[in-house]
Amino acid sequence: MTAPGRGESGAERLAHLREAVVGCHKCPRLVQYREEVARSKRRAFHDWNYWGRPVPGFGDPHAKLLIVGLAPAAHGANRTGRMFTGDRSGDFLSARLYRAGFANQPTSVKSNDGFELHDAYISAAARCAPPDNRPLPEELRNCACYLEEELAILRPRAVLALGAIAFHSYLGLLVKQGRLASRAHYIFSHGAEFKLPGDLPYLFASYHPSQQNTQTGRLTPAMFDAVLRRIRRAVRASGRK
Repeated sequence: MTAPGRGESGAERLAHLREAVVGCHKCPRLVQYREEVARSKRRAFHDWNYWGRPVPGFGDPHAKLLIVGLAPAAHGANRTGRMFTGDRSGDFLSARLYRAGFANQPTSVKSNDGFELHDAYISAAARCAPPDNRPLPEELRNCACYLEEELAILRPRAVLALGAIAFHSYLGLLVKQGRLASRAHYIFSHGAEFKLPGDLPYLFASYHPSQQNTQTGRLTPAMFDAVLRRIRRAVRASGRK
């Protein structure tokens, strides 16, 4: 990635990061898969011009909340080019964020549909759609620098990890940076909340809003709404500008 220019704003730095993410070819397996999905498509989306590239984060450049997902869905963000847009997970997440005041509308179906985030930014542990939604450990390591840069630019007050992989990827990054001695004491569970050492943001955890989790009732709207309310309270109480 190119070093930021002197005096660049957070929005400008995020724009440079977006370019770096979109141009990434670090993981041959993921490059092959994302491009093959974009060529073959799903019948329901045969008239779409799939994005088929790494998907950058998006949202408010002054966000106090950073949401970290797993990876783009093959026929969701890999199709639309925007995280959590165009699939059932996105339907769930956008509706909950709207209800909590983090979004301007309850639906997110394509990249130019007017959906905007307020005080929130959405990222992911992996930026390319992986086969079976399972990025390999080395692929997650290749993507870690992008999440690291987003954290440095945004300096959020709270991080919400959607699922165990996002949770452990974030903690692993902090250990690598030397800002956390170990991640062994931080156990993933839905609704978990941690005040990490020093000036690190609050860490919250939720089950991933996958279709499997939401349709089986493992994750309900009420469960997710409760986590977002606690995030609001933690952000207000943090007092860091």
